[in-house]
Amino acid sequence: MGDLLDWIISFLFLVTLLIIVIYQLTCLADLEADHINPYDSSTKINRVILPEFCLQGLLCVYYVLTGHWFMAILSLPHLFYNIRLYMKKEHLADVTEMHNTNKGEQKKRLYKIGHITLCTFITSYWLIHSALGDI
Repeated sequence: MGDLLDWIISFLFLVTLLIIVIYQLTCLADLEADHINPYDSSTKINRVILPEFCLQGLLCVYYVLTGHWFMAILSLPHLFYNIRLYMKKEHLADVTEMHNTNKGEQKKRLYKIGHITLCTFITSYWLIHSALGDI
């Protein structure tokens, strides 16, 4: 039962991360379509950047603490990328450069979504496997 609870918590972490990154991508798409101005878009994105980074870090620590080494190793590239962005102070969206960097920022978010989706599918598999094993 404990392993099933681990995978459920992991799944909730991943779904929350996915929602945050999709929200950021939506803000960038709205900016591209001129539905929102650059100031509002960057404010909305910057408000959820640090929670995303913290949540990703907590997820990696959670995998290590629960002994899910494969998932911890799979999550490390995303975590290291976020740490690199934070250390270089490139993690926040710049209001003055929003239109110039929009395509690149969208591409970064799409890669993040792909990685999180892969982790979500693997977690779903282990969640179902653990649920069926407990029957």
